[in-house]
Amino acid sequence: MDKLLITGATGTIGTNLVKHLQSDYELVLADIDFSDFPEELKEGSTIIEKDLSKLEEWENVLKDVDYIIQLAGNPDAGAEFYEGLLDLNYKLPQNLYMEADKSDSVKRIIFASSIHASNAYPDNVQVKTLEPARPDDLYGVSKVFLEGLASYYAYKKGIESIGIRIGDYKSPGEGVDPEADFYSRGKFFSYRDMNHLIDCCLKAELEEPYLLVNGISNNSFPILDIDQARIKLGYQPQDNAFDE
Repeated sequence: MDKLLITGATGTIGTNLVKHLQSDYELVLADIDFSDFPEELKEGSTIIEKDLSKLEEWENVLKDVDYIIQLAGNPDAGAEFYEGLLDLNYKLPQNLYMEADKSDSVKRIIFASSIHASNAYPDNVQVKTLEPARPDDLYGVSKVFLEGLASYYAYKKGIESIGIRIGDYKSPGEGVDPEADFYSRGKFFSYRDMNHLIDCCLKAELEEPYLLVNGISNNSFPILDIDQARIKLGYQPQDNAFDE
């Protein structure tokens, strides 16, 4: 059974991915605080409670790890550079890639980018990942940094990476407002489709060591282009915000 590290494991995405992946992988879960994390999800997993923005905390974290899902970071779109983003969104991913570069076991890193990396395009533009990044806030800038960091380590150091620009991540059960505008509904990304896309990222054979895809569901009027995910990864999303 492959060993898989999830950083930022206690967040909403991390928690749902643990539920989805725990039967198929030996999980290593890393975050700074697990006090509110469900006990049943800790069972059978290795728990690492550390501040991974500090390089010295990475000792043995990647021991025998095959795959990494990098979710750790400050998700606040209004965060400021020095106070909120520097440690978690710049230092932490750099630490991860530095340590992965030393590892003999890591096969691939899958990392969470964000729609904020391209959100400054007009609402009527369906954005492709092959187009220039156009972040709409400093949080989005930090995700563009992560995309560049992963590309550097992929092409110069040989570390395979797949980045996902995550849209509006939520369960259909939470309700997609049928009165919401096309833009809001067009960025919907369901739990189920995210789980499926992660499966695709873990299993796909890559033509190049770096791939960036958009992560949204099968929305009738998608604001992000998902052809890269369909063609390169075999992604077949099921949910559609316009069916709600």
